[in-house]
Amino acid sequence: MLSVLAAGLVAAAPDTLLVTADWLAQHLARPDLVVVQVERTRAPYDAGHIPGSRFLPLSAIVTERGGLPNELPTVAALDSVMESLGIGDRGRIVVTGDPLGAARLFFTLEYLGRAGEVALLDGGLDAWTRAGGALSADAPVFEHSTFTPRPDPGLLVEAGRVRRHLNDSTVALLDARPPAEFAGGPSDGVPRPGHIPGAHSVFWRTLLDDGGRLLARDELERRFRSEGAGEDDTVVAYCRTGVQASFLYFVSRYLGYPTRLYDGSFIDWSRTAELPVE
Repeated sequence: MLSVLAAGLVAAAPDTLLVTADWLAQHLARPDLVVVQVERTRAPYDAGHIPGSRFLPLSAIVTERGGLPNELPTVAALDSVMESLGIGDRGRIVVTGDPLGAARLFFTLEYLGRAGEVALLDGGLDAWTRAGGALSADAPVFEHSTFTPRPDPGLLVEAGRVRRHLNDSTVALLDARPPAEFAGGPSDGVPRPGHIPGAHSVFWRTLLDDGGRLLARDELERRFRSEGAGEDDTVVAYCRTGVQASFLYFVSRYLGYPTRLYDGSFIDWSRTAELPVE
């Protein structure tokens, strides 16, 4: 029997979640396609972007709440962000840019009800240019659209829910942080270094090759299995503040796992004295 954490999104076909530069070149002129580049600053976008792509600062889709950085903003705030990008209720969305920022937007759009309609560009801008894709310095002109959010709060888990499932054999708790932080090394804002008991370390960068592309599917599956994610398990991803975990969320979804994000992540967990830390 699947854990109660497994209710919610069903598995999506891998080719709906990850697209190649060649696919994007063939579909770039589609009127129902929106390409978004997510960056921490505007400089990488201004240096050259995929023609027609729209810029989104990572800061627009994270906020501080209760002393926790990088939390999900309110649905109303996210609704305004999507409409300002010209994202409406129909069509495909392809996200590129900083890998963590892109993954964070992927998660945000799934949370808002666009699962199956949003994908990451494998390899990002480097893959686009290697495939012969042109870059533009022009800011695209587009109309704001009406976006109807259909939030799925079940994709988010909080500390209490994680604690209740620490000994649940159908839940795989995966930590996206660098191994040194997982092992108890210093980490900014973390009062009690270490990790959540029972968690496995899957540093998000190790899931990409040297060119920034996602590793082969069979290698990703091997890695997840080796870190305790059984075929029918629900994956719960966390990190320090939830952004690195967003990339792990994406890869887990790509592999077909029911997946949840602990957005408060280890800063939230470690500052609560009664919660155990290893």
